[in-house]
Amino acid sequence: MHLPVPIRGVISAPFRAFGVRPSRMNPNTCTICELMFTKVMRARKITIDATIMFADLRGYTSLSQSQSPDAVSGLLDAFYDECASAIWEHDGLLNKTIGDAVMAVFNFPLKREAHARNAVLAARDIQKNWRNRREALVAAHGLTVSELGIGIGIHSGELSFGEFGRSHRDLTAIGTVVNTASRAQSVAEADQILVTKAVFERAQPDLKESRSKAFQLKGFDVPVELYAA
Repeated sequence: MHLPVPIRGVISAPFRAFGVRPSRMNPNTCTICELMFTKVMRARKITIDATIMFADLRGYTSLSQSQSPDAVSGLLDAFYDECASAIWEHDGLLNKTIGDAVMAVFNFPLKREAHARNAVLAARDIQKNWRNRREALVAAHGLTVSELGIGIGIHSGELSFGEFGRSHRDLTAIGTVVNTASRAQSVAEADQILVTKAVFERAQPDLKESRSKAFQLKGFDVPVELYAA
C-alpha cells in the first residue's frame, strides 16, 4: 500500500503521462503493481497463503422485484462503495463484484503478515459503515432495515491465484479456501460476520470473545466450525 510511486496530486502528473495510475482493484496501489502480477499470472498459477472475504447484500432479489431499476442500481452502488472503501483501507484487493456480492483477497500482491486480521477489520468496517448509511437508503426507498443487511464470510489458507479460463481469462483465486469463505457467507445472517477456525486463530486477540457454532455447509461432508466476528 505504501509505494514510492506518487499516484495522486500534482506530483503524480509525470507518472500518469506514462500510464501509471491508481489500480482499479485497489487505488492505494498503482498500475505498475497490477501489471507486474498480471504478467506473472499469465505465465503460471501460483500457490499463496491468503485470506478471502465474501460480502453479500441480503434481500437483493426481492428488492429488485419491488423497486425501480434506478433504485436498485443506487443500492448496489452504495453497497459496492462501502465494501471497496473498507477493503482498500485494510490493504485488500476487491477482486470481484458478483451481482449483489463482492469477493476480496488479502495478502496478494500486497504482502501483509496480519492479512487475516485485516480482513476481519475490513468486514467490521463494512458492517459499521453500512449500518450508518442504510438509514438514509431505508428512508429514501421506503424499505425496512432488515431488508438491507450484509452477510460476510472469511477464510484463510493456501489457494491458487492466477488467470483461469481460455476463451475468457479471469484473474482470480480458486480452491477450498475460496469455496469455504463463500459458503460461510451464505449461512451468515444479515449484519453478521462468520469466520473459520483458521481466521479465528490468526486474528487473535481481536476475536478472543468470539464463540463458535458448527454449520453444515453445502458441498461439505462434515460440519464446519464458524465463529461470529
